[in-house]
Amino acid sequence: MKRALISVSNKKGLVEFAKGLIENNYEIISTGGTAKYLEENNIKTTAIENVTGFKEIMDGRVKTLHPKIHGGLLGLRDKESHLEQMRENEIEKIDMVVVNLYPFEEVLNRGGVPHGELIENIDIGGPSMVRSGAKNYKFVTVVMDPENYGEVLEEIKIYGDTTLETREKLAGKVFLETAYYDSLIGNYLIEKSKGDREKLVLGYKKVQDLRYGENPHQGGSFYKNSSVGYSLANGKQLNGKELSYNNIQDGNIVLEILKEFDQEEKIACVGVKHMNPCAIALGENTREAWERTYEGDKISIFGGIVGTTGIVDEETAKKLVEIFLEIVIAKGYTEKALEILKSKKNLRVLEIDMDEVVKNKERIVSVLDGVLVQDLDITNETIKDYKLVTEIEATEEDMKQLEFAWKAVKHIKSNGIVICKDYRTIGIGAGQMNRVGAAKLALDQGEELCKGAYMASDAFFPMDDTVELAAQYGIKSIIQPGGSIKDQMSIDKCNENRISMVFTGIRHFKH
Repeated sequence: MKRALISVSNKKGLVEFAKGLIENNYEIISTGGTAKYLEENNIKTTAIENVTGFKEIMDGRVKTLHPKIHGGLLGLRDKESHLEQMRENEIEKIDMVVVNLYPFEEVLNRGGVPHGELIENIDIGGPSMVRSGAKNYKFVTVVMDPENYGEVLEEIKIYGDTTLETREKLAGKVFLETAYYDSLIGNYLIEKSKGDREKLVLGYKKVQDLRYGENPHQGGSFYKNSSVGYSLANGKQLNGKELSYNNIQDGNIVLEILKEFDQEEKIACVGVKHMNPCAIALGENTREAWERTYEGDKISIFGGIVGTTGIVDEETAKKLVEIFLEIVIAKGYTEKALEILKSKKNLRVLEIDMDEVVKNKERIVSVLDGVLVQDLDITNETIKDYKLVTEIEATEEDMKQLEFAWKAVKHIKSNGIVICKDYRTIGIGAGQMNRVGAAKLALDQGEELCKGAYMASDAFFPMDDTVELAAQYGIKSIIQPGGSIKDQMSIDKCNENRISMVFTGIRHFKH
């Protein structure tokens, strides 16, 4: 007779699995709540204390940390010295471990849980047992995921045991699972204590395998860090094909931009293509916000992604389906609007809880043989932080318009220039090798609308040539970080052309 040790918090499929093991000549060893649950379902178990000869102590903190458990898991069946020591110490073999861990992640994600309760949800015995069994996978099967129950039972029925290949695969799954589990605990404690992370250990769960990566010859997968928070991974897809690698990249930019405006009284809308916004606008309602966004760049938005902080109603949906879009992202949809959007079977329709917080505060980018980590650029400067540097005054309305432009340029690839008017973008110059080139692109796009408009630059002007160009198009006011040794040249050029200019004191490079 073989022996299986079962101790789980997730009882999904457990009764059927345990019955299957018994039918295949397994004895069930179990602990506390799991033993009670199995016996309530007429499954006979052997209590853990009857194996160890030692009752659990310290409120259950110590019950499986015992030589008769770990010896039974770690003993090599093909090494005589191990077998002899097992006989001498009356240690019986344990052939299978069925364990999933205390729900630390679930409790952490609830938010607001007292620190002491979180600490009590750190599993010690579970990780110890599965690691012992996984190290000895040549002889021991370790099952942590109920999704593997069927596969394991099927092999036992056919072969009398699991195959070595399956045991090895499950062992690998164990070490990844415990690493993920420990990463949550370690990162929580380091963040709480404001400690320094000398080791970077990140835990992510697979959301889906992607058809391909950025290009068809590249593989790709999508992982997420948490089951709560403001992100595509935690949104609801209501229609359309699976998200692609590029969809996810673009969709994430949409969410980052919308988060800038989610506290506005007006509704915000943005269109994104190739990780750059085509246009951004505010409106009194969702339909107006979309129409003003569309007017900002009718050409680039074709085949792009649209997001809004509002509820998409029937009239907005009718407008959206007039052109080809890859994705629509919104706070919500009316029933009629959803019906209209679903008429385009491939249109991906996503619903995102705009009230959720951004959980991860870091951006991680891979480089060859390493990663770069930086804080997310979530510094939100306000009008009170701005410094007027010209003799030409900026009115209260000018300041509000400049604030909108500054929020917009923050998400443009550097070098970036944005031209805005009446709380919508009319020209965007992104990702250029020089700032004058970016300004030229943005101003040419805005054309005659630039007269009386507002310009934002993601970084300072090294020369006064950008101001000179802005003056030729009739720009009324400029917002930029300041900080160049030649700032005064730009200030003088603004005064000369009756343009007001404010410095924010902070830049937003986006490489």
